[in-house]
Amino acid sequence: MVSFSLPLLRLSLPDCSKCGNVVRMQRWRVVSIVALALLAGVAAGFFVFPEQVNLRLAKLPGSPQVPVIPFRLGLDLQGGVHLVYEADLSRVDSADYDSATEGLRDIIERRVNIFGAKESVVQIEGGGDDRRLIVEIAGAVDAGEAIEMIGRAPFLEFRELKRDYEEIVQRNQQVLESGEDPPAGGFENIYVSTQLNGSFLQRAEVGFEQVTQSPNILLTFNDEGARLFQEITGRNVGKPLAIFLDNELLEEPVVRGEISGGKAQITGQFTLEEARQFVRDLNAGAVPVSISLLSQQTVGPTLGKVSLAQSLKAGIIGFFLVVAFMIAFYRVPGALAILTLSLYGVFLLFLLKIFGLTFTLAGIAGIILSIGMAVDANILIFSRFREEMDEGKSFSVSMEEGFRRAWPSIRDGNVTTLLAAFILFWFGTSFVQGFALTLAVGIFVSMFSAIFVTKNFMRLFINTRLEKIAWLWK
Repeated sequence: MVSFSLPLLRLSLPDCSKCGNVVRMQRWRVVSIVALALLAGVAAGFFVFPEQVNLRLAKLPGSPQVPVIPFRLGLDLQGGVHLVYEADLSRVDSADYDSATEGLRDIIERRVNIFGAKESVVQIEGGGDDRRLIVEIAGAVDAGEAIEMIGRAPFLEFRELKRDYEEIVQRNQQVLESGEDPPAGGFENIYVSTQLNGSFLQRAEVGFEQVTQSPNILLTFNDEGARLFQEITGRNVGKPLAIFLDNELLEEPVVRGEISGGKAQITGQFTLEEARQFVRDLNAGAVPVSISLLSQQTVGPTLGKVSLAQSLKAGIIGFFLVVAFMIAFYRVPGALAILTLSLYGVFLLFLLKIFGLTFTLAGIAGIILSIGMAVDANILIFSRFREEMDEGKSFSVSMEEGFRRAWPSIRDGNVTTLLAAFILFWFGTSFVQGFALTLAVGIFVSMFSAIFVTKNFMRLFINTRLEKIAWLWK
């Protein structure tokens, strides 16, 4: 008989002595992420709603106060004037369109600042020879006064010192030292107007010193302007020659000698941006761009408050309707979605406030739409999660598969909406841009909250007793 022996097959199983530690580490990581998200939400809430927080902190002696930074409200929420002007560039060379409109914008900004409005906006829209000036002045503003002040052509003039300017300086100094209020009309002016104004200035441009390459200002006058400039500089050698735009002092260059030929150079400690700004101001006064009013819209502050109150009321009602629907149809996942949605709202308001974005009715509409898309993402996830559970898969597998399979639909829907928001922002007016911007910011935040935050909230229930209660999840 022939005998033989088969080698023993030794099956080696993985060493699971550390499996429990791995599971615990993963759970602690999930708990840490959830705790961090909740703490970040609370911190953002302090910044978003500082008044309510400070009321409670005031009851604690010695407690610090949260800095109060108000939301920026648009004209439709706080009232104000919205004006649209058309710029006439027929007197400007096509190569100078940009600098001419920038100079116009700078001048209008100075005039608007007279109203003391902190949230005023002056911007140029359009291109080529078809450009519009958009002016928004927030608060209680006299529309007629604003239109009159903005529509006035800029006035550039050169002024020289009065003959008795030294006595005037002494009198002004005595008033300052006495602490008394200046006489009616303010302090005495030491400058007197000359006949030289912007109509005699052909062009101003930025030049550079040959040795130091530091920027300077080059002026070119017409024939009559050259004659006047020569006379003025001849009698003011060693004295400052002040340049005023709309009665506001721009510069006081000192005359080094009589200047003939109609060309002058202003040197000083200019940065390149300061020199460009100065040139824009000079050219705006020399070749003023006329503007004509196309449209105006005035919103009273009372109407703005009513609009804001109605918007908040609609948002609160809509939020609670979503809460009722999500909890009734999705139970625990729905409650987690509402918690995530609350964090999403706080984070979104935090970003809007910290970046100083302006709240408008259109912007609020964009926020509400982004909230709807955030809810829609959670519905897609939970529907896939239920389908996986119905197939008999475990809670953890169903949850991971639900998120994985819902992601392509969520991604595609949000990307297409972002593309639409980009197009609206690029081609739309300021009102449409507010809607598009808040919608885009809301979509980014909602994608993060739906995929990352909600997922970790769900992971908290893996290997818990609640996981076994099917009706809480189906």
